[in-house]
Amino acid sequence: MSIELKREIIEKHEQGVRVVDLSRQYGRSTSMICSVLKRKESIKSVTPAKGLTIISKLRTTLHENMEKLLMVWVTEKQLQGDTLTQTIICEKARAIYGDLLKQTPQTSIDEASEESFKASRGWFENFKRGAVFTPLSDMVRQQVQI
Repeated sequence: MSIELKREIIEKHEQGVRVVDLSRQYGRSTSMICSVLKRKESIKSVTPAKGLTIISKLRTTLHENMEKLLMVWVTEKQLQGDTLTQTIICEKARAIYGDLLKQTPQTSIDEASEESFKASRGWFENFKRGAVFTPLSDMVRQQVQI
């Protein structure tokens, strides 16, 4: 389900449309509509990446900011001639995420927690692929100097 559709559902619900009516209108189950409404704060705050209409996981601005700061750090290390591995980059990503999380005021029981960002191998591969700034996907290899 696209972010735009989820936002439309949230907007209509806030205007007073009942969950049952929304489920009929959009051809979705009431539990699906309730799930969207339950996560409405995070859905409202999410900014989809350029070119994406559907995202499977909600990317918060916290994740976006962490990746931007991480890219700056990687570039600095690259210019210094330091050796970077996947492990080092993932550790730094977790540290930056934790620092940003501490600086961010929590509005409610937020999905953002240190446990919610694991800097997994999948995240790392996506980070490399999405690094438009430099050919990071070619430069960053496990146990290889940048």
